[in-house]
Amino acid sequence: MAAGETQLYAKVSNKLKVRGPSLLLEPLLGMGFPVHTALKALAATGRKTAEEASDWLRCHRNDPSLDDPIPQEYALFLCPTGSLLEQLQEFWRESKRQCTKNRAHEIFPHITLCDFFTCEDHKVECLYEALKRAGDRIRGSFPLVVPLALHSSISYLGFFVSDSPADVIREFATTFAMEVAVLADCTVKPCAKQLHLTLAHKFYPHHQRTLEQLARAIHPGHSCQWTAVLYSRDMRFVHYQTLRALFQYKPQNEDELTLSPGDYIFVDPTQQEETSEGWVIGTSQRTGCRGFLPENYTEQANESDTWVKHRTYTFSLAMDLISRKDGEASSRRNGEPHPPQTPRDVSSIQALQATIARKSVLVVRHGERVDQIFGKSWLQQCSTPDGKYYRPDLNFPCSLPRRSSGIKDFENDPPLSSCGIFQSRMAGEALLDSGIRITSVFTSPALRCVQTAKHILEELKLEKTIKIRVEPGIFEWTKWESGKTTPTLMTLDELQEAGFNVSMDYRFLLWVCASAKKIKRKGNGSW
Repeated sequence: MAAGETQLYAKVSNKLKVRGPSLLLEPLLGMGFPVHTALKALAATGRKTAEEASDWLRCHRNDPSLDDPIPQEYALFLCPTGSLLEQLQEFWRESKRQCTKNRAHEIFPHITLCDFFTCEDHKVECLYEALKRAGDRIRGSFPLVVPLALHSSISYLGFFVSDSPADVIREFATTFAMEVAVLADCTVKPCAKQLHLTLAHKFYPHHQRTLEQLARAIHPGHSCQWTAVLYSRDMRFVHYQTLRALFQYKPQNEDELTLSPGDYIFVDPTQQEETSEGWVIGTSQRTGCRGFLPENYTEQANESDTWVKHRTYTFSLAMDLISRKDGEASSRRNGEPHPPQTPRDVSSIQALQATIARKSVLVVRHGERVDQIFGKSWLQQCSTPDGKYYRPDLNFPCSLPRRSSGIKDFENDPPLSSCGIFQSRMAGEALLDSGIRITSVFTSPALRCVQTAKHILEELKLEKTIKIRVEPGIFEWTKWESGKTTPTLMTLDELQEAGFNVSMDYRFLLWVCASAKKIKRKGNGSW
């Protein structure tokens, strides 16, 4: 290993010794992967799950560049959602069908906020923190509607962002760049050009009128919640062509690539002299291996198809406006004077009405449960003859909460496995990174569901401020309808004693029939 690489990996190791392994890195180290390759795999997969990273490492076991300290390139984009995104995607389809493909089709609809920059693998989490800090700082002033003006020339068609909203967006990009410089020691260059959303670029001049007609059908004032998205790409293949495999291909010679449908292949057009007709030489994104492949087994793909989506920040004033309204109501109750309404207040109320319409219910399944992994006899595997719990496998939970009727009731009300706990925490971390605001949590009385809710709230830093409302109506009672018995679930008192922040005041209305009997809540807090 070169001296420079040794220093880099030593720096990574020292940093980890100070901070400790992350939740994603620790499982990979436990599997025996070296620190530098584990960090590389996490960066290449967007630091989503340890499972994805380990799969990436297994696929790249023969990658000759696996140990090379080559960082990813990152960029920040402002992307539309909702009705505006649907209209833009329809324009993409129609413009490609009527006027053939142009440069804009290579990338999804977006406004570029900064140029691509490099970041060392062990500093990627710092980029996520920088994105959150910049978003939190600018969220209150971010425009609810970004006015877009259509501009057309002989080689370009797109929307320009007007000055005032553009200044706010530029401030966000500048803040992100400053935070990245402090947290990750990276140089980020915010976009200095006029902010724009490209519709078509480098097209044939005689297609200009058709493209303009298609663009006028887009109504940029329609509902749209803008989202800042952090992407990365492999810097080695920036100027390569991207192919997508259509069929499976098994190599006939050692210098040929294995292809599976959906594989992306990077091809350098300037390095095809040694290939035979109908063949190309390229590098597989899935395996990192280089070799020959039949060109007619592939099709052209877009440049951005191989980019990795890392974290997002969605701008929303909903919670700020609701908090402001609650604060004003509280002031009136306390007898404090209420200031006269200004035009800014009117616009805020209108914005509040618009955001209320966008409220959503987020449905989450519970994490992996022990009986899914260890079968119906899982309880016998972890019980001593005197009815005590012990941990026979690392995927069993460290301990079980106390139940008044003993360990036997866990048989029909199993807990999460260790992997299930990890999945729940990752779901909470993903929600935290996405900027989604949680106001209420309802869960089935099944232990695995209450556990999932608890771990998600812990990652959101809301475990002490939001109580879990246990709602029996969410439980899958129909599974037990034909049986002779129903599961014995933990009472609210038992859940609270076990450390779950459940609401003791929540009242529910439940009409569920099982074996022609109504399930009602008993006075002692059981079901």
